[in-house]
Amino acid sequence: MRALVQTVSRASVTVDDEVTGKIEDGLLVLVGVTHDDTPAKAAELARKTYELRILDDEASAADRGAPLLVVSQFTLYGDARKGRRPTWNAAAPAEVAEPLVTAYVEALRARGATVETGRFRAHMLVESVNVGPRTILLEL
Repeated sequence: MRALVQTVSRASVTVDDEVTGKIEDGLLVLVGVTHDDTPAKAAELARKTYELRILDDEASAADRGAPLLVVSQFTLYGDARKGRRPTWNAAAPAEVAEPLVTAYVEALRARGATVETGRFRAHMLVESVNVGPRTILLEL
């Protein structure tokens, strides 16, 4: 699994003119799943994300109670090394990825995190105002 974590002053996801998730002063997390990922990896990635010391004064979302907006993002596993058209072979199919993204969100919530989400398999409009900017790629 991969998570691209960004500090944001605000972020939101809109699907069909409906806001499905919105946060302020927290983390925008784009999550990708590959073929060999497991619920255990999802839980470990959730722990790492929530405890990542990326906020001001080297604080984590867990330290500050900062909210997270989690958006599934299969394109994190895109590969454009052989040309201009990326392949998505490393991305898990939706049937595999969706339960693992859900497990990731549930693991964050089990740790006490406030989590908003996008909508799986939907065309999403993601808006964010990055702080810093600070962006970290976590990978298991």
